[in-house]
Parts: sequence; C-alpha cells; structure tokens
Amino acid sequence: MLSAESASLIRATLPAVGESLDEITTRFYATMLAEHPELLDGMFNRGNQANGAQRRALAGSIAAFAGALLADPDTRPDALLARIAHKHVAVGVTEDQYTVVHKYLFAAIAEVLGEAVTPDVAAAWDEVYWLMAGALIAQEARLYLEAQVRPGHPWRQWTIIERRQETPDTVSFLLRPADGAAAPRARAGQYVSVRVQMPDGVHQLRQYSLSSAPGDQMRRITVKRATGEGEAPDGEVSGLLHRTLEAGDELTLSAPFGDVVLDDSDAPLLLVSAGIGCTPMVSMLEHLAATAPTRPVTVLHADRSPADHALRADTDRLVGTLPNARATFWYERDAEQETGFRTGRMHLDALELPADASVYLCGPLPFMREVRAQLLRGGIPARNIRYEVFGPDLWLADATH
Repeated sequence: MLSAESASLIRATLPAVGESLDEITTRFYATMLAEHPELLDGMFNRGNQANGAQRRALAGSIAAFAGALLADPDTRPDALLARIAHKHVAVGVTEDQYTVVHKYLFAAIAEVLGEAVTPDVAAAWDEVYWLMAGALIAQEARLYLEAQVRPGHPWRQWTIIERRQETPDTVSFLLRPADGAAAPRARAGQYVSVRVQMPDGVHQLRQYSLSSAPGDQMRRITVKRATGEGEAPDGEVSGLLHRTLEAGDELTLSAPFGDVVLDDSDAPLLLVSAGIGCTPMVSMLEHLAATAPTRPVTVLHADRSPADHALRADTDRLVGTLPNARATFWYERDAEQETGFRTGRMHLDALELPADASVYLCGPLPFMREVRAQLLRGGIPARNIRYEVFGPDLWLADATH
C-alpha cells in the first residue's frame, strides 16, 4: 500500500519525526483548537488535552502506523487502527474532520522540522497520513452502519432508573432509553460515551464501560470519581456525574462501541483487573451467566482495599452462580480484616493458569504492563492477551519510544 519511493523517505525520516512528534502534536493541537474552539465543545476532552494524554496517544499511533507500513509496505495495518476507530465513532468523528486535522498536522510538521521537510518528504508523509485516514474512515463508516446511527450522531437520551453508591468514590447508574424504544445492540466489554454540559456551557465527553449484561433493555455504567494527581485537575465529567445526577434525570449516551469484547469460544477465560477496571469484567461475567454458564473462568482482581473494590458483591454473586468459576482478590491494605484474600499487589506465580486461556486485562497501565509480563512468563501467548485502556491509548504511545 505504501509506494517504494515513499517507503524509502519514511524510513530515512522516521527517527527525526519520531523524536519530534511530541512537539509536533503539541503545536498541532494548540493551533487547531485555537482556530476551531468548537472542537472542545463535545469532541475533545479538556482533561486529556491539559495532561498531554491526547497528544501522546496521537504521536504513538502515527509512529506505530508508519512503522507497520515500513515492516510490510504491501499491507495496510488496519487491525492496528481498530481501537482508534471505535473511539472516534463513540465521540462522533466524521470524514470531513480528517481534512481539518491534515491541515494543522502538516503545518506543525513543517514548523518543527523546517527545511528537513522537502517537497518529496512532505509527499511521503502525506501518503502515510491518507493511508491511515482512509483506513479509519472506512472502519468508522462500517461501525456507524452496524450501530444504525448517523455518522457524527451516535447520541441518545437515557433515563436514570437507579443510582447506587458502590464505594465512597464510585457510583453506578442504571439506565433505560428515554424514548421507550429498544436499547441498541451491545457486546460484553464495550463502552459508551457520556456527553454532559459543564457549568461553563461547554459539552464534555468521557467513555465508561457497560458494567451489566449487554442483552438487557436496562444498561448500567459505573463511574469512579477521577482525582487529579499533582497539578493535574480532577475529572470534570466524573465529578459532575457524582455531584448532580439522581434517579429520574436524563443522560446523553452514545451507542456502544469498543473492540475488546468477549469472544464466543469455549477456551478457558482469565479476567484480570485492577480498580475500576473491574467494570467490563462484570459485564462479561453477567453475559456468561446468561449464555455460557459452564465455560471455565478465573477472575483476578487487585484493589487498594476491600472498601474500595467496586462491584465486589456482583462479582461474588456471579462467580457463585457459575459452576466452573473461581476468583482471587488482592488488597494493598486491610486485607487482614477478611479471610480468603491476598495482601499486596497481584502476583500470578503461585497460581495455576491454563496456557490456552483467553485473557482480558483492564486497569491502570503500569498494572497491565506488569501483569502481561507475568502472563507471558507463565507461558500464555501474547496473541491470547487483550487489554482495554480507559482514555487515550498510552500503551501504544509508550511502546513507540
């Protein structure tokens, strides 16, 4: 898919571009959002802009895509972009916006790299960009069609039926469609975008995994209040949801999206989570209870303390109903107050895990990296391990540095 001439130029310039991608994406976002502030109203999350997560994720995806093209110039690495396509449709990205991004991204490349960007180099990177954009546009068109929503308009009003406090900083909202029509199709492990209007009038988005079985008319999301560390601000959306929403209120949700979904094989399952990463795992457990109750499943979860473990009662109930399910929990503190739990961080060395297990990971990135390394040392193939990242995918970004 990448011409030989462009491949040669990309290979020669990728190190310089890669080293400058953080500066390039910083300038790109600053200029584009200054000239198109409407994109911060219901498209880009201000928190991810402030902490740099969005620009690092963009830089990582560009570098990874270019590297994949160089490794196999005759194949467009569509699979690499599936996660990005799902995120895009969940916030309403449309085809015409790729032209806007192109304008500001290439202006930033020219500003940062200067005379190194000859016409031939610019043309080569332009080819890479439109290969990437074309793949995303095609995938996103298909996802919109499958979800039966108009491109750019995945939104629907939902009524909160119940608000349940799970832990001091986690709350669940049980919802049903406000119009009374059938809920859109969902798969266990998927997420929805929540769109809310902030006190200053600007709309902000955040994705939350469905934490209930996807086949019901009712849907549930479980929201942890995001607390900023250091100089980082607290989460705007989660804070607003915690402070203001009660039963009877309406909430704007997207159709469900996400490529990390429960497979339908009969292979043993290993569901590994930490903190609020338990939410898609509970959805998967509920789906198993309804559709494949005899499938072997091992649930492993790590948390700060038993009091901080959201959806623990649901997890215990579901594991208890599945005849071939077992669960192990790790707590960093207060584990001695109860029996049957492990103290400290998750360690898998002492566990007997099936080598042919389908593994799903969800939690903070450092946790997932460490657990994945343990799983690989334990003999589980990398191809069997899938992970879900809440927010921009910085695993991919860090892997390119």
